[in-house]
Amino acid sequence: MIALNNISLRFGNFELFSDVGFMVNERDRVGLVGKNGAGKTTILKILCGLTAPTTGTVSVPASVSLGYLPQHLRIYDNSRTVYEEAATAFSEIKALELELEALNHEVAVRTDYHSDDYAKLLEKLSQVSDRFHLLSTDNIESGITRTLKGLGFTDSDMVRMTGEFSGGWRMRIELAKILLRAPDVLLLDEPTNHLDIIAIQWLEEFLKEYRGAVVLISHDRTFLDNVTQRTIEISLGRIYDYKVPYSKFVGLREERLIQQKATWENQQKLIAETEKFIERFRYKASKANQVQSRIKQLEKIEPVVFDEIDTRSIHFRFPPAPRSGTIIVETSGLSKAYGDNIILEDIDFVAERGDKIALVGKNGEGKTTFARIIAGVLDYTGHLKVGHNVKIGYYAQNQEELLNEELTVYDTLDQVAVGDVRQRLREILGSFLFSGEDIDKKVKVLSGGEKSRLALARLILEPRNLLILDEPTNHLDLKSKEILHEALIRYDGSLILVSHDRYFLNGLVNKVYEVKGRKLKEETGGIDHYIARYRKQILQQLSLSQPAPAVKNRDTSNDSKQEYLDKKEYDRNLRRLRKEVENHEKAISELETSMELLEQEINKMHSGENIDDRVYANYQDARRQLDQQMHLWEVACEKLQEFEANT
Repeated sequence: MIALNNISLRFGNFELFSDVGFMVNERDRVGLVGKNGAGKTTILKILCGLTAPTTGTVSVPASVSLGYLPQHLRIYDNSRTVYEEAATAFSEIKALELELEALNHEVAVRTDYHSDDYAKLLEKLSQVSDRFHLLSTDNIESGITRTLKGLGFTDSDMVRMTGEFSGGWRMRIELAKILLRAPDVLLLDEPTNHLDIIAIQWLEEFLKEYRGAVVLISHDRTFLDNVTQRTIEISLGRIYDYKVPYSKFVGLREERLIQQKATWENQQKLIAETEKFIERFRYKASKANQVQSRIKQLEKIEPVVFDEIDTRSIHFRFPPAPRSGTIIVETSGLSKAYGDNIILEDIDFVAERGDKIALVGKNGEGKTTFARIIAGVLDYTGHLKVGHNVKIGYYAQNQEELLNEELTVYDTLDQVAVGDVRQRLREILGSFLFSGEDIDKKVKVLSGGEKSRLALARLILEPRNLLILDEPTNHLDLKSKEILHEALIRYDGSLILVSHDRYFLNGLVNKVYEVKGRKLKEETGGIDHYIARYRKQILQQLSLSQPAPAVKNRDTSNDSKQEYLDKKEYDRNLRRLRKEVENHEKAISELETSMELLEQEINKMHSGENIDDRVYANYQDARRQLDQQMHLWEVACEKLQEFEANT
């Protein structure tokens, strides 16, 4: 469907990619992975035409539609309700309907049935009709409502103006519009960044059943494993393509590197032994033939390419936690409201030394509000008691926005560091991948991931025994998230964590509290039970669990649409197989013509003209190609016959 061919991209003297390429096929589920700054977002922009490569080509058939969700999106139109904005996704159907009417009228009145223009008109009518039938549905209203609810909107949200919602919720509306348009290829850049666990699960199930292809970037390992079937890694300007989900890719990549290293070491050993033999017997006449043979053998060796992998990653440990009292935090009757809007009401909560607690629930229910109250950032009503000798370290969800953008990386730490730790600031920054000239950069030029790493570096400047972390993994790459995960497992203090990353939570927390309906409720079954409970509801909503039993007089519109789509798929495969046979037949004809011309040249040479060895070589090469094409033609014919016989 889409092909990147020998793409290179340069910015001045810096080359981001060099001669990379891959194809996106129908129904592909591709995960783009790599470190922050590797070029994942740039690849998506190249695929959808927003960025032009320096060299190479991008092939996208005119009939293929694309839907692109960027990681950051500026939205200015606030004149519609949530429902009205989502409904704009079907503007293409309305336009196609009008175009169909015009084309059908033109076909009816024209009489030049054998002209090229008439043939082109019929072809255009067929294309527009196909697209219209693919997109059209009798249940537009229910589709809009179902999609918006799946992404977390309530019935009351449907009539609210879009301008009332935060940027994260506006991104959800844009995602809903793209999903409702049902393009042939979805290009999604961090689609889970603004979603809670429930909405992420809904999106997973939706994408699993999606009819088109999906190419996505995500730092959510569980999401990648559940959605994708193919992983393309971008590392140091090169691309590595694996036909497996992310977790399996990690193992296969490690195996590849081990095999390459072993092969490279064996080759180096062979080269060293050969060079030693040549040097030892170079001047002995009795060994001259063997020496020459070894020299030729050495010249024919093709060096094994040992893939360079970007192995840089953060590495740190939290300082040992000072001992605190048994009770870390205790609340009773705690409430929080903004005017008439009550967020939390009569919360009774106790956290003890050593607890590692996850706060989960839908966005907007009050997880961040509760975390900020405990951290001492927000006021409240009711009672809150922080335990004896509790030292709190707080990482806000928008932590990177709270940094002073005019300070340098080094000064950001130096401003808050006290005591002996100031002598280790360069070492600490180095463990978070800030070295050399990086430490003199101003915060305002850093990427989101770099700002997150800098905020984490500030967090370990002094020992804490209660860490309150609100979405600490939002801008971290997969490797950095794994290292933070391990550091928190080893951390001997207490933890209150707000996160929608299921892989990150798994094995880390020992208590789970759901924030819902202004209350806190402990999920006794743990994070896995919480996820499974909502997944069942999502499957029922998407009608993916079990097909409904057949009933009389049921609506057949969905069946008709399915039959239409099945026929389209059959016709597409039939055309592809026939085209494959035709291509091989064309290649065979061209090779036979080429061989006839070469035979004529050979006959002339036998008649006394100059003999050219290249003509013989070309003739033999053409014969080999002809044999290969004949074999491929036979295989293609068998496939076509089998396909026609089985359908």
